[in-house]
Amino acid sequence: MSIKRYGTGQNGAGGKTLPFARAVEADGWLYVSGQVAMENGEIIDGNIIAQTHKTIANVLAILKEADYGVEHLVRVGVWLDDPRDFWSFNKIYQEYFGEHPPARACVQSSMMVDCKVEIDCIAYKPKGT
Repeated sequence: MSIKRYGTGQNGAGGKTLPFARAVEADGWLYVSGQVAMENGEIIDGNIIAQTHKTIANVLAILKEADYGVEHLVRVGVWLDDPRDFWSFNKIYQEYFGEHPPARACVQSSMMVDCKVEIDCIAYKPKGT
């Protein structure tokens, strides 16, 4: 089995090196680490709508870097800081994944950084496609 890691040694808040890969690919499976609304090592300002767009953009950028698309998504995990943001989040989420809805879990959770949403995912693409 071959394993490829994407984005090791990335910097997070305060310029600290993050001790994990942004994604890992193994035999057609792509496991994307939890993404937040981070840009240049800092969480962007904004409400759930702005942070959801940025978080999803970060997920999509990793998928693209690994040559996957939303049609390859199998499962998405979502953590929301405030459960009152659920419907606003869903509206934005559907804009990106409405035609290719993966399985999904969405829970309310306190965040490790000052953000409103975190998203991870698993994608699958048969080799040679």
